Amino acid sequence: MWTIVYMAADRETADRIKDILEEECILVKIRPGQKCSCGEGYYEVLVPESEIEEVKCCLYRAGV
Repeated sequence: MWTIVYMAADRETADRIKDILEEECILVKIRPGQKCSCGEGYYEVLVPESEIEEVKCCLYRAGV
């Protein structure tokens, strides 16, 4: 099962998070989230549920 680990305000940030995780050989998906009433959206960064603990460590080390 895929789990959301980060919600990014823009695609650039989502791609940066994806790159960090892929460097550690973690599978990553990015999908657009719903747009809010102001017209701006966000992006969800997802990983397999079994990778959650590793993702936490990677993001912490990267200062995210």
